[in-house]
Amino acid sequence: MTDGVWLLRFVPRPGCDVRLFCFHHAGVGAAGYRPWALALPERIEVCAVELPGRGNRLREAPLKSVDEIVARLLPRLEPELDRPFVFFGHSMGAVLAYETALALRARGRALPEHLFVSGRRPPHLPDPLSPLAGLPDDAFVAAINRRYGGIPSALLQHADVMALLLPALRADIHALEAHRPAQARAPLPCPITALGGEADAATPAEHLDAWRPLTAAAFTTRRYPGDHFYLDARRADVLAEVSAAAQAAELARE
Repeated sequence: MTDGVWLLRFVPRPGCDVRLFCFHHAGVGAAGYRPWALALPERIEVCAVELPGRGNRLREAPLKSVDEIVARLLPRLEPELDRPFVFFGHSMGAVLAYETALALRARGRALPEHLFVSGRRPPHLPDPLSPLAGLPDDAFVAAINRRYGGIPSALLQHADVMALLLPALRADIHALEAHRPAQARAPLPCPITALGGEADAATPAEHLDAWRPLTAAAFTTRRYPGDHFYLDARRADVLAEVSAAAQAAELARE
């Protein structure tokens, strides 16, 4: 089977000034960024990454390696870098956004004007929590829900639906837990903003601060009321941050 569409444009804006590439969290697809495309101004085009094994690509086998995900994404991403762009990634998406930026640098390609990382420690920081990928299905789902939340109780009651979603979630967690990046990597030249929820036990403030040495430019942290999925309630605040970064990217290119 050939690859499906890696980048979804819910509101195509071919005349945009800035592209915002959004990377989703583990186990889900790009659809969570649809409201962003509707809310952001015309000058910003949202391009949401859709990984295999979910959403419109449900019949494709999910990938189990961060390096493979990035390698497969790059050829689809590079033709879209013809204007200023910003990366935003939440949870697993934060790791993918950062690793993709590093891969672009290694290939001598354009880099994001700003990198937003949300709800995740940087990949070089060891995970203080026990691994989950090898747990049996019921224990795996329960552990994911205890650690991160976000699985609706109504969904947990439908075993057939969970059976469809589990392969992607398992693959994503395996990819994160198996990822062992090199410790010494030069800082990126773009600003980094690390975002998180004040009640997110999986991503405390020190995990957000640990992104600081990964940029040679400005670094900012923002913590909002809420847990790991604070984005649901604080979307307007986050989009204001992203929109300001996009405007700064436009001005920098003028």
